[in-house]
Amino acid sequence: MLINMEWYRVFYWTAKTGSLSRAAEQLYITQPAVTQTIKQLEAKLGGQLFFRMAKGVKLTAEGEVLFRYIEQAYRFMETGERMLAEMHSLQSGEISIGASDTLCKHYLMPYLERFHKEYPDIRIRVTNRTSPETISLLKEGKIDFGIVHMPAADKQLDFRVSMPLQDILVCGRAYSALGGNVLKLENISQYPLMLLEKGSSTRRSLDEYANANGIKLAPELELGSIDLLVQFARSGFGLAFLIREYAADELASGEIIEIPLQPPIPARSIGITTLSGVPLSAAAKRFIELLP
Repeated sequence: MLINMEWYRVFYWTAKTGSLSRAAEQLYITQPAVTQTIKQLEAKLGGQLFFRMAKGVKLTAEGEVLFRYIEQAYRFMETGERMLAEMHSLQSGEISIGASDTLCKHYLMPYLERFHKEYPDIRIRVTNRTSPETISLLKEGKIDFGIVHMPAADKQLDFRVSMPLQDILVCGRAYSALGGNVLKLENISQYPLMLLEKGSSTRRSLDEYANANGIKLAPELELGSIDLLVQFARSGFGLAFLIREYAADELASGEIIEIPLQPPIPARSIGITTLSGVPLSAAAKRFIELLP
C-alpha cells in the first residue's frame, strides 16, 4: 500500500509535538490542513491514530506502533541528507557513536581526541550503553555505528574485529598468596567473587565460559564497571574477573595480581558494528578509518 509521503510527514510532526497547531507551525501549513490530513491517513489505514486531549493530542496504541517505524524512517532520511551535505567536505556534520563507559575510556577516547583535533567542526555524539543495548540502538537507526565487545552476531549488522581482549581473574595484596599459582575453576567458590552486573556482554561471556565447564559463578558483589572491580579487588574484597587490557597500569604496579585459571578463559575482542547495506556518512567513515 503506497500512501502519500506528505501524510506521513504531517503524522510524524503531530506525534512529535503532541499538538495539531504546533505541527502546523512546523510544517508551515494551517491547522485544518493538519486535521484533514490525519483524517485521510486514518481512513486509509483503517484505524484511529490519535486521541484528542484537553491540550493537544496523544497517540493511540496503533499510532504508537506506526510512529516507531516512521521515526526510524525519518532518521534514515536525515542520514541520507547528511551524507549528501558531507560528500565532498568534512567541514560540517555529525557522527553518533554507541559504546559502553568502559569502551569509551579504555578504547575510544584517544581516537575521539584525534578526530576532534583534525575535524573540529564535526559534532560527535556518544551514547553510553552496554554492547547489547548499543546493537539495539544501531538497528533502530539512532546511532551511526557501535563499538562492542565480541563475540556478537546479528543478521542486520556487519561486524569488524578491531582489538583483542583477554578476560582474567585478579586479586589484591590481601590474596597475594594466590598470585602465580594456577587456580582450578572448580575451586573458585572457595573465595569471595566479584563480577560485572548482568546485562553486559562481558558478564554473559564469563557466565558462558563457567557454564561450559560445569560451574555456576556465584558472585558476592556485582558491580557496574571494570574500574569499580579494580578498586574493590585492590581493596581486598575478594577475587574479580576483569579485562587485562583495561587494568594494565594496576597490574604493572602490583596493586592487583593476575591469578592463572584452569581452564583458561577464551580470548575475545572489541568489534566495530554497522548496519548492513546502509552507507556511512563521510564523517563516520573517516572516524572508523582511524580505528585499528
